[in-house]
Amino acid sequence: MANRFIPIKVLFFFGICFFSLVSCQTKLLAPIYPELTFQHLKPLKLDVANLVITNAYKSPLKAPHVEHLLPVLPYKVLRQWADDRVHPGGKNNIARFTIIEASVIEILLEKKTGVVGFFTKDQSERYDAVLEAKLEIIDDEGVQMGFASARVFRSVTVREDFSINEREQIWFSLIEQLLTDINIELENKITQHLSQWLY
Repeated sequence: MANRFIPIKVLFFFGICFFSLVSCQTKLLAPIYPELTFQHLKPLKLDVANLVITNAYKSPLKAPHVEHLLPVLPYKVLRQWADDRVHPGGKNNIARFTIIEASVIEILLEKKTGVVGFFTKDQSERYDAVLEAKLEIIDDEGVQMGFASARVFRSVTVREDFSINEREQIWFSLIEQLLTDINIELENKITQHLSQWLY
């Protein structure tokens, strides 16, 4: 009579193959987001010796804050802005770029209930995002000689049936648009308030 039991080694082999295929499929389905840089824009050349970047914003890492869950971290892309756009080219003084806020807060929205709610796909969450930064010119003695600051805000809602990939895409677009906003604001404020250090 033929042995109906499948050897454990064979089961183990097929198990590894199955999980490997699932893992590969998951990796292929995971979205890849482009790097957000500003190298294509004209640099803001300042008559200072050094650029110092400081992150003064500390994320609570808990609800309602969700900035730490985004596919791109807001404070990191704001730091990237300073790296790409602010170029020191002088012999004295320091340009100090401070990230004041880089937050995204999740607000739960009311959904319809009963029969109407059953047949309706509501907007279930709203995400309020803020970026705020300041660029100061500091002399060699540590005295502030001038500064320019900017604060921008955007908000977006998502539907209750959105997948995590769809939500991440919305989050990415939110930060991308917010960076466009603060890039314009900072450039305008720097041109307006720090013109004597620009060249």
